[in-house]
Amino acid sequence: MLDFLTLLRENPYPGRGILVRRDLVYYFIMGRSANSRNRIFVKTEDGIRTEAHDPAKLEDPSLIIYHPVRTMGDALVVTNGDQTDTICQHGDFRKGLMTREYEPDEPNWTPRISAILNADGSFEMSILKHKNGRCLREFFCYEGCDENQGYFISTYQGDGSPLPSFAGEPMAVSVPEPEAVRAALNGGEDVRDLIDACGQVVLKREYYFSRRAIERAEKQAREVAAQAAAGKI
Repeated sequence: MLDFLTLLRENPYPGRGILVRRDLVYYFIMGRSANSRNRIFVKTEDGIRTEAHDPAKLEDPSLIIYHPVRTMGDALVVTNGDQTDTICQHGDFRKGLMTREYEPDEPNWTPRISAILNADGSFEMSILKHKNGRCLREFFCYEGCDENQGYFISTYQGDGSPLPSFAGEPMAVSVPEPEAVRAALNGGEDVRDLIDACGQVVLKREYYFSRRAIERAEKQAREVAAQAAAGKI
């Protein structure tokens, strides 16, 4: 099992990433262009959507404005693009993804990464990527995982030109606390607003925490506030 924080710190550009544990999901976005960085996460009735932080600066919404997170029955669907809607429309993870392919951003051909977390703790992950002029669709099913362990997949292996697509199976990683993940994504900066409505603050690297993790973080925030009020911190 790999240390997730070390993995994030040592990879200069994983792009977009999904980490799934049996009871939570972490999702983050990294952007290099001004258009990619001009977005925030906004809560919806059934999940999360992205929107432009400054609509006047929005250039091309096709690959950056979408629902990365939606519920489908009692399952949680998380992806890096509008395939979230495709999956929910089909009502089936695999059937939906079999109709889609990698993103049309030549020469990178950014992979579409997706995951579904079921109520019983089982989950499935997928990557749709460009290979030899065709779409390679890979699916990985998990009955669950050990305590404090999750599986991570990202769009890229690192930086480059063109960007190298993620290769191999999702990686078994440790699952640190949300504060540590966010600090790692922001170069070790001390980020105090832990869960700010899932990314209302525009950062170079944004993230999303699933509903279960949000509830957990909000509880932690209340405990910290109580300690502060009592003069303990």
